[in-house]
Amino acid sequence: MTKNLQTLLEAAKKVVLTEEQKEQQRRSFAYGNTKIENSRITREMVDRAADALNQPKGEPSHRSE
Repeated sequence: MTKNLQTLLEAAKKVVLTEEQKEQQRRSFAYGNTKIENSRITREMVDRAADALNQPKGEPSHRSE
């Protein structure tokens, strides 16, 4: 491993993601994995599903289409 790569890896270990960044990563992961299986999947579909999962039970989603 090069010294530059080692330095970058050590710096990456210290990064703390915000909750918003974690949610973006989660959605990106979900999109990438579902897109492999179904080419009709869109990021908007993943966003709608994630928003629905994050809603308290019984509350409608207010996301505009």
